[in-house]
Amino acid sequence: MLDISKFEVPADQLHWLCDPATLSFETTADLEPMAEPIGQQRAMAAVDFGAQIPSDGYNIFVLGPVGAGRSTMTRQALEALAAQQSTPSDWCYAHNFADPRSPVTIEMAAGDGRRLAEDVDELIEDVTQAIETAFESEEYQEQRDELLKDFREERNREMRQFEQEAEGAGFTIGRGPGGLVVAPATEGEVMSAQEYEELSEEDRKALDEKREELQDKLVDLMQDLRRREKEARKTLRELDRQTIQFATSHLIDELSEKYKKYEAAVEHFEQMKQDLVENVARFRDGEEHTPPFPIPDAFMTGERIPYDRYRINALIGRDDADGAPVIFEMNPTIDNLTGEIEYQTRMGALITDLTMIKPGALHKANGGYLLLEAEAVLRRPYAWEALKRCLKSSQVRVESIQDQLRLISTVSLEPQPIPLKLKVVLIGTPLIYYLLHTYDDEFGKLFKVKADFNVMMDRTKEATGEYARFIAAKCQEEALLPFSAAAVAKVVEYGVRTAADQEKLTTCFGPVVDLVREASYWAERTDSPEVVGPDDVEYAIEQHIWRSNRIEERLLEMIEQGTLMIDTDGAAVGQINGLHIIPLGDYTIGMPSRITARSFMGSAGVVNIEREAKLSGPIHDKGVLILSGYLGQKYATEQPLSCAASVSFEQSYTQVEGDSASCAELMALLSSLGGIPLRQDIAVTGSVNQHGTVQPIGGVSRKVEGFYYACKVKGLTGRQGVVLPASNIRNLMLREEVVEAVAEGQFHVWAVQTIDEAIETLTDLPAGEPDAEGNYPEGTVHYAVQARLGEMAETLKQYGRPSKGDSSSTAD
Repeated sequence: MLDISKFEVPADQLHWLCDPATLSFETTADLEPMAEPIGQQRAMAAVDFGAQIPSDGYNIFVLGPVGAGRSTMTRQALEALAAQQSTPSDWCYAHNFADPRSPVTIEMAAGDGRRLAEDVDELIEDVTQAIETAFESEEYQEQRDELLKDFREERNREMRQFEQEAEGAGFTIGRGPGGLVVAPATEGEVMSAQEYEELSEEDRKALDEKREELQDKLVDLMQDLRRREKEARKTLRELDRQTIQFATSHLIDELSEKYKKYEAAVEHFEQMKQDLVENVARFRDGEEHTPPFPIPDAFMTGERIPYDRYRINALIGRDDADGAPVIFEMNPTIDNLTGEIEYQTRMGALITDLTMIKPGALHKANGGYLLLEAEAVLRRPYAWEALKRCLKSSQVRVESIQDQLRLISTVSLEPQPIPLKLKVVLIGTPLIYYLLHTYDDEFGKLFKVKADFNVMMDRTKEATGEYARFIAAKCQEEALLPFSAAAVAKVVEYGVRTAADQEKLTTCFGPVVDLVREASYWAERTDSPEVVGPDDVEYAIEQHIWRSNRIEERLLEMIEQGTLMIDTDGAAVGQINGLHIIPLGDYTIGMPSRITARSFMGSAGVVNIEREAKLSGPIHDKGVLILSGYLGQKYATEQPLSCAASVSFEQSYTQVEGDSASCAELMALLSSLGGIPLRQDIAVTGSVNQHGTVQPIGGVSRKVEGFYYACKVKGLTGRQGVVLPASNIRNLMLREEVVEAVAEGQFHVWAVQTIDEAIETLTDLPAGEPDAEGNYPEGTVHYAVQARLGEMAETLKQYGRPSKGDSSSTAD
């Protein structure tokens, strides 16, 4: 029997232990909380660079896995930078008197925008009161009455003179469908048709001639009266203009003087004064212009009262801001990014005005920083294209999804765009970043800075100290119990296990923070809840596993019952225990799988049954194809490789992916070819290349634990264990139960570098080294395989190649 102890991994290499004595504190309450990001120097330097470089296009894409602190660290860094920067301008919208559909922008110093809007609201109240008072004053009423009195007296006098003239000629004035008419009269009454017919023809002719003469004269009189009435109204309008100008100009001038440094505001006040004078009838009490059906301008602007057009919409007011804004938009729809125009229903139609223009995240972040989840932006219709338009044009224009989808053009507001100067920070996964870089030509021009968050950092003494200070910060921030040094050591070990590398610590702090919270929770329920101890951390880990491993327990139960056929003792030809992992959200299961191989004469080579059943992924297919390369270079340098073989995962009904079972598949195949039994109390994991070198794989700790628990439910014998790549030793962070079993000799872990070392471990036979002629010594594994392949080749020579109908020749 071969001595395979040289391949065995000692228990102290299966789990790195953090010695609490190396931590220079008793509890985290003695530490200064960690305020800076941990292990992300490269990423944070990129964020700092992108945030401060003033050139266009240097927006930032923060990429990294979920839980790496991308959003929190980036936001904290930007908030620190923003606090040192000046507060950007306020932006307001005001009525455009030349084009009411396109409100104009007013840029003001921080805080002045909201004050302007408030002052204008107050001005409108003052102007309203002043106008009402002016038009109700005795002086105005007297001037108005005097103008109307003169006109009415003159009109009445001329009408009486005409009536007297008409009566003297035997006529009277009546009202017909077309207005006033002259009609012949008898004793003051309109002559009837019978009386008119009874007149002689000569009298009727004379009467008609006189009536036409008087009618023409009446028409001339009425035209003259209308002309003089128009002049009188013009005089009254001029009086109204003078009155409203006298009543309001000083109020507007006072506010204009207050904001004289803002040219756009002064221009608004000047146009306001002019508009008040030109539209005086809209503001006189009881004479507002309210037609039964709104005219297009009124319909579009939606003025609730005549003074609405003068109001200021303080779109962005930063009166209480200190520094540049940092905005994190969680729902980046096109409306939430670029703003929207709200509507009200009136008379069955939608109306709006400039006060219903609402800002978007780009408005709010203007002059600062806007953080967005990349996936969220890409999922919202039209949001990504709208964002790019704003960044390319350096201005933000109010858009909405209705504008993109509507089939019929409707009248609405089109506010003037606002100049845009900000940095956009997209946060997403590496996959999204590389897809955008590949398929969106504009992405690289707009997002020139990549902040790449690492998933792990070197496990140094300084890093361990930072972990402790990070825990102290979380305890202080969330009012958790302080952690003892031993408890911190357990959390650090958990960070190493999460990183799956004994020389690294994870920087994906989501699971770490959860462990800190849960350990504090369980510690508070103990008899002495003053500090979190190592047992509390262990219990929190156990509870998390217990909440998540129902499926794992069920699979182990099926192994114990024999439903899942896994042998953990004895030996078998062409059969081996492989190892695989099953990811279940936040918990990953390691489980053994029976792999079988069968060989026979033919020329089909190695047939992957999973591939034939379309249950194999491309990486697994590649791993199986590598087996043919190994067999060829090992045994077919002097003779053709004349065999057929099949490899299968037994009781596997889902997709098989990855090459971590290729080492086990090759050993099962060699066992079948050489007729050599393999130990069933050993599981194998690792990939292999064409030279027979065993290569590292992922999830090694969970795979070892999976086989340990399978052996445990079927009974530990002291001979069971796992063969794994030697290069994976540094990735081992096994649970304490497994480490203790190894230390007690109840379980074993062997590390190999080549397939020959793995063969010797599972067969208790030497693998064999070829001589100068390529022949292997008798009694070795490779000799048995080579001999069997030679027998197959000779047999095929005697019988010829299999016919096309032979199943072995038709296999892929």
